[in-house]
Amino acid sequence: MKRENSPELIRLAANAAGMEATLSRRGFLLLSASAVSGFTALGLCEALGASAPLVILDNAKGMILADPSRCVGCQRCELACTEFNDGRAQPSQARIKIDHAMNFGPEGPTGGPGMQGTWGNGLVVQGVCRQCPHPVPCATACPESAIQTDPKTGARVVDAKRCVGCRLCQRACPWDMMTFDEERQKASKCFLCHGKPKCVEACPAGALRFVPWRDITREGRAGAATLSALSPATAKACVDCHVPSGKKPARR
Repeated sequence: MKRENSPELIRLAANAAGMEATLSRRGFLLLSASAVSGFTALGLCEALGASAPLVILDNAKGMILADPSRCVGCQRCELACTEFNDGRAQPSQARIKIDHAMNFGPEGPTGGPGMQGTWGNGLVVQGVCRQCPHPVPCATACPESAIQTDPKTGARVVDAKRCVGCRLCQRACPWDMMTFDEERQKASKCFLCHGKPKCVEACPAGALRFVPWRDITREGRAGAATLSALSPATAKACVDCHVPSGKKPARR
């Protein structure tokens, strides 16, 4: 039987599970046929719990994959990102983060034996948005439902008209990949440049590729306390999804 891509289907299922109040209290819900089937398979109660917010976003169709062994630290990707999206050359506003690891590496200035970047072994680890699957940390934390999906690419996009500049999405992203424009007081993030990432096109070393989407949130080490902007119960559920088995999120 074909499943309908309808919010009513989820409402009926949630009502049967005793979670109708959660849906009415939390006003952001995006549905897809795949999300409906996956949601049913996991089980409503097990997937959400009685008080967790319900945020289901389609997976992105593609993602940017970085190869640190090829990166030369030229930062042309950052320039291309801001020139295309903001009309100015300002690497600090780029949605791809080279400066995170240029001098300090993934462990920061006190990284010790694990030091990388120009003050360590020379390896520059590019920071790229993972286009996280459900639960999407930045979207879950946003109180204005300002982070939605691009219908063309499935990428998570910040709607500037809805964004109120609270920065909760910055606190929630475990990879520290949200960007905040101090001048406009708006958050931003990688949205794959409508399917043709300019950073990938600008890289002279072939260190960036645009590839079909897959979940790599388990393959890296979070650079901040995971989902610190959310309630402990919700954050714990998301830690189980987004932190590799046996590892604890970093503490600040």
